[in-house]
Amino acid sequence: MTLVSEHHEADTAAKILITAEQLFREIGYQKTTVADIAKQLHMSPANIYRFFDSKKAIHEGVAVRLMSEVEATIADVAARPGSPTKRLREVLTAIHRTNVQLFIGDAKLHEMVMMAMEQNWDACLAHIERLVVIVGEVIADGIETGEFSAGDAASAARCTCTAMVRFFHPYVIKECANKPEPSLEQMIDFVLRALGAAQAGPARAK
Repeated sequence: MTLVSEHHEADTAAKILITAEQLFREIGYQKTTVADIAKQLHMSPANIYRFFDSKKAIHEGVAVRLMSEVEATIADVAARPGSPTKRLREVLTAIHRTNVQLFIGDAKLHEMVMMAMEQNWDACLAHIERLVVIVGEVIADGIETGEFSAGDAASAARCTCTAMVRFFHPYVIKECANKPEPSLEQMIDFVLRALGAAQAGPARAK
């Protein structure tokens, strides 16, 4: 296969996923069919199946695109200048806010994400692992500089993300939306204190 044809194949696959996401937002995850996607692209369903062998594969591809957006945003936040304590606060805040923006405000897209998580797609598990790695890298910086006293960065990152489930998991975010406490800031303060941060409370991510 030539580079030109490979590029064309990748471009077509991307268009299929973009169109599928648009339809998921408009008519819902369950109601969207492969035929709907094909019609929107002026393609045959058989041609769609050349790129994705099932409807589930399309759904997973859309989920990967959305989760990649979250990961890219969080990686950018983690790379900002500042102390590890400040950066970790900003990273934990950004994970919550990005998930709310992408997955909570849009009811139809939320339905698709919930289905993905219920089916334990490998893509969802890989996404969680990549976020844990990003969090772990910031914690490792804090251990190195002496800001955090946690002994093992990888273990501390997993514990941190588990503690933040209420603010990370789309289903739990939605279910706890009207529960007043703990607030996001209170939970982050708690996590920072658990990591041994000397001054967990005063600073706030803007």
